Amino acid sequence: MSLNSSPNSNRIHIGIFGNRNAGKSSLINAITSQNIAIVSDVLGTTTDPVEKAMELLPLGPVLIIDTPGLDDTGELGKKRVEKALGVLDKTDIAILVVDARLKMSENDIAIEEKFKEKEIPYLVVYNKCDIAQRDIEGAFYVSSKTGENIDKLKEKLALLMPETLHEKRLVGDLIEKGDIVVLVTPIDESAPKGRLILPQQQTIRDILDSGACAIVTQENELSSMLSSLSKKPKLCITDSQVFKVVSEIVPYDIPLTSFSILFARKKGNLEELAKGAKTLETLSDGDKVLISEGCTHHRQCKDIGTVKIPNMILKHTKKQIEFEFTSGGEFPLDVSEYKLIVHCGGCMLNDKAVKSRMEKAKRDNVPMTNYGTLIAYITGILDRSLKPFNL
Repeated sequence: MSLNSSPNSNRIHIGIFGNRNAGKSSLINAITSQNIAIVSDVLGTTTDPVEKAMELLPLGPVLIIDTPGLDDTGELGKKRVEKALGVLDKTDIAILVVDARLKMSENDIAIEEKFKEKEIPYLVVYNKCDIAQRDIEGAFYVSSKTGENIDKLKEKLALLMPETLHEKRLVGDLIEKGDIVVLVTPIDESAPKGRLILPQQQTIRDILDSGACAIVTQENELSSMLSSLSKKPKLCITDSQVFKVVSEIVPYDIPLTSFSILFARKKGNLEELAKGAKTLETLSDGDKVLISEGCTHHRQCKDIGTVKIPNMILKHTKKQIEFEFTSGGEFPLDVSEYKLIVHCGGCMLNDKAVKSRMEKAKRDNVPMTNYGTLIAYITGILDRSLKPFNL
C-alpha cells in the first residue's frame, strides 16, 4: 500500500439502508457515476453488505456500504437483516433510501430510530422521483435514473460529516517540527514480505506530516543507532512484541510507547483499556477471555492473537483460562459471558467500529484492553508506556 493512499479505516463510512428494491444499489451507482452495485428488479439482489472505497467530492476518501433490504423475509432473510444492522456499528453517515411511491415503512421508521439512538448523522432520501408524486413536504427527492438532485445529495452528505471525525492524530500532537522519532519495527516470520504493516505506515506518515524525522530500525540495531544520534529523540515507538527488549535499551529520559497504544488512544479510550489490562489479576480458573482482531490474515505458528497473547495470559495468571477468537467484522452482540476482552490495535477498523465494540463491553460490564496495553502491563512497563500521554 502506498503511504499516500487512504486505508479503509481512515475513510468516511457511508452506510446505505432501506427496504428491498427501494433503489439503494442504483443510488450508489448514481452517486459514484459507476456501475458498482448490481441492480435488479428481483427482491433481495444485495445479500451481504458490499463495500466500495473511492473518492467522493466534496467529502474526500469514503467507503460506501450497500446493505441488504431491511424487509427481507425467512430465516436467511433474517440473517441478512442482522448483517445490515451490524453495519451501523461502523457507519459515520447514514442514508435511508425510501421508494418515493411507497413512502416510509415500519422498517424505515425503526432504522431511523436506530440512527438517532447511535447518534449517526443521516439523511432520508426519497428515490425514484421520476415516477412518483412529490407530495411529502420537506422531503428530499432524487432520481437514480435521471440523476436529478444527485449532486445536491453529495453536498448534503458533506454537511453531515461529523466535525470530530479524524480529529485525533496518532502522534502529531506529541511532536514538533524538527523532532526525531525512532520507530522499532521487528522483521520476523510474522512480518509481511517486502512492506511495513499498516500501523507503521500510518505512524510514519503522521510524523512526516508534522515536519518531524522518522528513523526506522529493528530492535537488534536500536542500541547502536541511538548512540550514533547527535540529537536526543523526542519519542520512541515500538512494536508491542519487543516492548520489554526495547524498554531495556531506550534510556528512561526518552519517552517510549507502542504502535498499538497509539491506535488505542486515537480510536478508543486509552485510560479504560489500561484499566482493563490490570483486570488480569482478577481472572479465575474457567473464565472466558475473548481475543478479537479487526482484520483477517493468514495465521502462523507464532501468531500474536491466537498464540502469543494467550500464552502470555496463561503464564502471567497461572489460571486455566478458556479463550475464544473473532476476526474481521465478527464481534459478538452479547459479550457478557467473557471476563475480559483483548482487542488488537484496530488499524483496519474505523474509529466508529472500535468505539462501538468498547460500548458493547461497557454495557455488559466486561473490561476491555488491547494488545499493546496488555503486553506493556505484563512486562511491567505500562506506566512508562502511558507517560507520553500524561495518564
